[in-house]
Amino acid sequence: MMSEKEMMHAVGFFEGLPIDDPNSFIDAKEEVPEAVGRDLLVKVQGVSVNPVDTKLRQTSRRSNALRILGFDAVGEVVAVGDEVENFNVGDSVFYAGTTTRHGSNQEYQLVDERIVALAPEKLTKEEAASLPLTSLTAYELLFDKFNIVPQKDSAKGKSILVINGAGGVGSILNQLAKWTGLEVFATSNPNNFEWLKKVGVDHPLDYHQDLKHQLREIGTESFDYIAVLFDITKYLDIIKSMVNPFGHVGTIVGIKEPLELAEWKNKSVSFDWEYMFAKTDFGYDLESQGAALKTIAELADAGIILPTVSKIYDTGINADNLKRATKDVESGHMLGKVVVSGPF
Repeated sequence: MMSEKEMMHAVGFFEGLPIDDPNSFIDAKEEVPEAVGRDLLVKVQGVSVNPVDTKLRQTSRRSNALRILGFDAVGEVVAVGDEVENFNVGDSVFYAGTTTRHGSNQEYQLVDERIVALAPEKLTKEEAASLPLTSLTAYELLFDKFNIVPQKDSAKGKSILVINGAGGVGSILNQLAKWTGLEVFATSNPNNFEWLKKVGVDHPLDYHQDLKHQLREIGTESFDYIAVLFDITKYLDIIKSMVNPFGHVGTIVGIKEPLELAEWKNKSVSFDWEYMFAKTDFGYDLESQGAALKTIAELADAGIILPTVSKIYDTGINADNLKRATKDVESGHMLGKVVVSGPF
């Protein structure tokens, strides 16, 4: 006789709907998946909402299968696949997951051990849940793409300009940049200047005002690195002359029109795309994400990286709270990160 499958709570949707629609997220029941191979089965305790959740939800076509998003999680390992090498049942872990499988908005989630690390010991569950996606994005842009060495003071004497420095990724990238010894310049709304200073920025810049004029007053005209954490097409003309020879310009936001980069040729400037899911989408160097998260956890435990939680819904991971958190993210003015935690 077949045994009845164990069921679990999950939060998802059947089609991408506006967040105010009652069916934009629904509470549902799904079968608890089974861990095989290199997979861990994790009991999810906290999740964070990111702009990618919004993008993927809004562009989802109607489907008969429940779609479960969620790209940040902290939780406890409750089962391990037969090929798992690095984790045990009972471990507290954190990770950003992948777009190719069900996400963290479910009670039990399967995740490949290679993209997982032990959660920081000194952080709350909510603080840990806020870190993976933004810190991996910042880490890969600085260390994989800009080729900065991930060590204290490795880039001393150099400078970075961060456009949109107060958001989720910027709030971590500034801190990592500061750790490597970079002089950090970052743009935001002036209301967020205190926050910028807290997260490692030496020179907060007002994005409403003329950037070149502000930089001239500080005595800086060009940078070794420019991280544009916003649609770069709006900034390209301003930053074209601001990058040093053999410098790097990188962005994390997709664009709708071609970029004209020819004038950087004679300066040997590199242009870098960073997309955190590229590695899991293509099965490329998966271990590097687990290793990066291990470093992030160590830096968080050492107090070098402050978690960037600005809002917590801790009464449970359910459709209501995910709608609220998603609405916060969709407002476009989030400082840091919004986290949902508690039972399903």
